[in-house]
Amino acid sequence: MTARKALLAKEKEATHLRDKLNAERLALPWVKVEKEYTFDTTKGKKTLADLFDGRSQLIIYHFMLGPGWAAGCPGCSFLVDHIDGALPHLNHHDVILTAVSRAPLAEIEAYKTRMGWRFPWVSAFGSDFNYDYHVSFTKEDLASGKAVYNFTEAPVPAEPADTELPGLSAFSKDEAGDVFHTYSSYGRGPEELIGTLMILDRAPKGRNEKSTMDFVRRHDEYKEEPKAHDCCAG
Repeated sequence: MTARKALLAKEKEATHLRDKLNAERLALPWVKVEKEYTFDTTKGKKTLADLFDGRSQLIIYHFMLGPGWAAGCPGCSFLVDHIDGALPHLNHHDVILTAVSRAPLAEIEAYKTRMGWRFPWVSAFGSDFNYDYHVSFTKEDLASGKAVYNFTEAPVPAEPADTELPGLSAFSKDEAGDVFHTYSSYGRGPEELIGTLMILDRAPKGRNEKSTMDFVRRHDEYKEEPKAHDCCAG
């Protein structure tokens, strides 16, 4: 009981710190998006402003799926497995969440169908969007060996197949139709979107991993059926 109470105090401290961080996030300066970006969608070409779909807030998940890839990144796939159930709540709170990848739309749709997802997902193929938001790398980046990611210059992945990286960006649109970039996060920044990890953090063995998310597979690639407790087994 003593140890649990001590941990509870730290948990409450972390909660209050999260509240403080959330307030600081909302206080970040908004940067007007001057450049016009065009995306391929199932309903034709759309601009960044069009992606708001009548709402004033847009969150974009930068999903790692490059042109010609056979499948999307397992980690990104793990994260977006948690999105569909949140969509009605987000949409009714003036927020739309859309995934963006650099793969052509046909390749996105094929993988989306395979995985059974419903959330909006558009293609930035042929656009500077992914490069400007530092989740894709040019040939020049690869040649130099370094690029900006997570707000710092860092080595780029060694293999061309790994030169798409994940992230999350938020945008606002005012009544005049102007779009503002309000926030971006990269690396493990969007991890709290992954509800499974939050549950595992409270399980007796935690995440039980040797390296970050080494246990994760695409949800149709797990070879064993989930183990049922004896009281639940048929």
